[in-house]
Amino acid sequence: MNAPITLFVYNRPVHTRRTVEALLKNGLATESDLFIFSDAPKRPEAANSVREVRDYIRTIAGFRSVSIVERDKNWGLANSIIDGVTSVMNQYGRSIVLEDDLVTAPHFLEYMNAALRHYESDPKAFSIAAYNFPEQTMSIPDDYAWDTYSSFRCCSTGWATWLDRWKRVDWSMDYYEAFMRDRHAQELFNRGGPEMTQLLTMQRKGKIDSWAIRFCYAHYANEMFCVYPVKSLIMNVGFDNSGTHSGVDPRREHMALDSEWNPSLFCPADAFDERIVRGFFDAFTPPKRSLVSRILRRLTG
Repeated sequence: MNAPITLFVYNRPVHTRRTVEALLKNGLATESDLFIFSDAPKRPEAANSVREVRDYIRTIAGFRSVSIVERDKNWGLANSIIDGVTSVMNQYGRSIVLEDDLVTAPHFLEYMNAALRHYESDPKAFSIAAYNFPEQTMSIPDDYAWDTYSSFRCCSTGWATWLDRWKRVDWSMDYYEAFMRDRHAQELFNRGGPEMTQLLTMQRKGKIDSWAIRFCYAHYANEMFCVYPVKSLIMNVGFDNSGTHSGVDPRREHMALDSEWNPSLFCPADAFDERIVRGFFDAFTPPKRSLVSRILRRLTG
């Protein structure tokens, strides 16, 4: 049986339609159960677009089944994802998770289900990613033999995991004080990106509303990893400032996906290629301003 798809939507009807239409082009769509969680408006001005999204999702067909949960109050993305994924996981034991601004390639579901089956018994696999950076941002070495690679950082742009891993996440962050006293622990956590500890602190202080950084911490705390494809099977079409947590980011934006790409050579979840590790880390490192821009900044105050 294929893993269920858990989709979170809010107030972007055009993006939501693109996400669903792309999923329906996957051969396994008709054999997959789709669960949709629709958050309620946070502000009155979002009411019309939320209603438009809900009108659309009630018409969706083409999956094995479609189940819809319409929130009667605004949960926010983090709480909605934690609750929604937990409810689906408790029923099915695993899930593929998407948000309403993600367009998938035709072999997305095939890859995700194959990876879930392959890595379920791998003690070092915590989650599966469908995204990878554009080649201009992070290139994979030509002599790399696998179709997937391992990373210290989880992915929030199309991902999947299993119930036994999901249960290991400490959403209350009871570990935080001890972690912040341990510099070595912070160095290990930051292998996934230079801002990891900073994001964790921002979450703790309520400056961001992120389920993902807490999910990332669970990977680190359990000495487990996220597996990525060397070529992306998903692209984010929300880098247009239309979403609550989105913004323009050309370093992460794909213009198109390879419709023929279907990864099948799965690396061991703890097999790291140091070249990819460095490239992945660098992809999360803000680019340095050019010398000219620094001089101009000084001259203009």
